Amino acid sequence: MIDPRPYHILSYGTLLGVQFYQTFVSGVVAFKALPRPQFASLQTATFPIYFSIQSAFPLLIALTVSRDAQPLGISGLLAPENRVGTLLPLATAAVSGLLNMFVLRPMTVNVMRERKHQETRDGKRNYDPAPHSKEMLALNKKFGRLHGISSLVNLICLGATIYYGATLSKRLL
Repeated sequence: MIDPRPYHILSYGTLLGVQFYQTFVSGVVAFKALPRPQFASLQTATFPIYFSIQSAFPLLIALTVSRDAQPLGISGLLAPENRVGTLLPLATAAVSGLLNMFVLRPMTVNVMRERKHQETRDGKRNYDPAPHSKEMLALNKKFGRLHGISSLVNLICLGATIYYGATLSKRLL
């Protein structure tokens, strides 16, 4: 049987690294360095990949959880001693990624499209100085709310990943 431990550590490290980099480095630098339209294009192309990683890697991590090089399997993950430290954070991370990918991202992209159409009608970009039409103000508010919720869900995912890392570190010592 193949020892799952290296895959487990590499999967966890990849997930945490990608989350940290996208949340605190890549997005921030891109926002500061790129004009708004190019930043939006970059994020639109990046987020499906990022949310896929956030959704899939917790599953890979769960599949490679082991004790003494033996995979725990589903019954081991459901065991009372593994529910809070292992199953809960990994399920939270996966569900957070899925929520962002299949619910919040499509809603946000739709609002971005609506804002683009409103910009054409108004003859003014959504981020230009005020005043804005009532329709653009409403769309900007809706976008801000969705972006905020998505960011919060992303931070919950990151927090769950870090929480699982604490559980994992206790098993390594």
